[in-house]
Amino acid sequence: MSAVNLNELCARIDSADVYALAKRTPLELAEKLSAKYGRKIWLKREDTQDVFSFKIRGATNRIAGMSDGDRARGVCAASAGNHAQGVAAAASYYKTSALIFMPVTTPAIKVEAVQAGGAKTRLVGDSYDAACDAAIEYAKESGAVFIHPFDEVEVIAGQGTVAKEIFEQIPRPPNAIYVCVGGGGLVSGIGAWSKTKSPSTRIISCEPVGAATLQTSLAHSKPTPLERIDGFADGVAVKQIGALTYQICERVVDRCVTVTNDEISAAVKAIFEITRTVVEPAGALALASLIKDIGEGNAPEGDIVVTVSGANVNFDRIGHIVERAELGADREMLFATTLPEERGAFQRFVAFLHGRAVSEFNYRFADDQTEARILVGLKLSGGEAEARTLTTALDEAGYDTLDLSDDRLAKRHLRHMVGGRASRDEPEALYRFEFPERPGALMDFLSAIGGKWNISLFHYRNHGSAIGQVLCGFQVPNGDVEDLEAALKSTGYPMTNESSNAAFEMFLRA
Repeated sequence: MSAVNLNELCARIDSADVYALAKRTPLELAEKLSAKYGRKIWLKREDTQDVFSFKIRGATNRIAGMSDGDRARGVCAASAGNHAQGVAAAASYYKTSALIFMPVTTPAIKVEAVQAGGAKTRLVGDSYDAACDAAIEYAKESGAVFIHPFDEVEVIAGQGTVAKEIFEQIPRPPNAIYVCVGGGGLVSGIGAWSKTKSPSTRIISCEPVGAATLQTSLAHSKPTPLERIDGFADGVAVKQIGALTYQICERVVDRCVTVTNDEISAAVKAIFEITRTVVEPAGALALASLIKDIGEGNAPEGDIVVTVSGANVNFDRIGHIVERAELGADREMLFATTLPEERGAFQRFVAFLHGRAVSEFNYRFADDQTEARILVGLKLSGGEAEARTLTTALDEAGYDTLDLSDDRLAKRHLRHMVGGRASRDEPEALYRFEFPERPGALMDFLSAIGGKWNISLFHYRNHGSAIGQVLCGFQVPNGDVEDLEAALKSTGYPMTNESSNAAFEMFLRA
């Protein structure tokens, strides 16, 4: 393959025909982030496109340049969603039919958006690559024009208009541009324009740890397929970078940064706090990488642009992203420890935490153990340093502590599964409470009920609202439920007796 001429590619970018459908998106100065990190951080808001992604640029430019004869054949494409919506919109505008092949795992919001745009969809395989193979085969059989999501010159040129706008909007050439990378179309276009117009501007590629296709390929000096792909950031979950985009990236990308899913989730939250927009994980990749770079001392000074590439996220994924965000921003610590299985041990432990904001508490009494194992989440304000200090203090106080903040099994599964069955010999009462979400609420509750009743079950999770939902079980050996309820009512917290709950009977009753 002949070497890519960056000047010729820039000429294509300069003449790209995208604005029939694409918007000239804003470049916004993130003032709070800039003040926090000591740099001017600019957000290029491609999430504000009508299809909520930069992909409309490449698709529009590609179809705009087709002949009438090619348009009469129809088009097809493969995509996890954003390219698909771009092709659907452009095909409808230029009056050509479109069939989009999508992985079975594609979020429903993206499938429905493609169909609403006038294209037909066909769900094939579990990954983009399986859908791409099916689309290419269909193009061969039907004569439809296959539009690649990233490895075509006109698609890359369309994406490159993002950089053209950046340089028109920013008061001076940026010191660096952080760009999310999947197949490489966006970083190729941005990099080609930037390196031609401002060679000193650094281009930083940003990828998930579990889908680092460019970093892997550069390490092998050729496009190299990944053995496994983490689909959390589905917009960049590509098995292998393109042959053409790899050629360009070799010349224009200065450095690669990879980030964890927790770090991506924290960046989603940061963008929401700035823009009040929930972007998809791939849309927050660039900011996550910049924040990581700053923390490790690798980020340039001055003006830095980050691409906010898309906002096509399923509503039911938001809760998972929120849960991961606190850990990703070092704002929550998840740890396991042990308490002696005796009355008052729980209250002493809570008192030891000195009014820290508890985000989660999981405990279930077991009568055949001398120690209780508990899982605790705590809000942090001092990041990793505070977590290390707290772990040391817990250990010195006799609480054998295991920090699980980076344990994927604990974060994904264990925190929702801590449980067991109490003794058959001790009657047990179960209550639901509403706690005010404030430090000290739990301690107030424990102080009000005293140490008369053994707490046999406790589950609490902070969901970010003003009220926390709590489930608590008590052993009542003398059957004194009336005395127990009198003490519980003295807390002032709304409560509901759930001792006859069918689910409790099935799973947790001895």
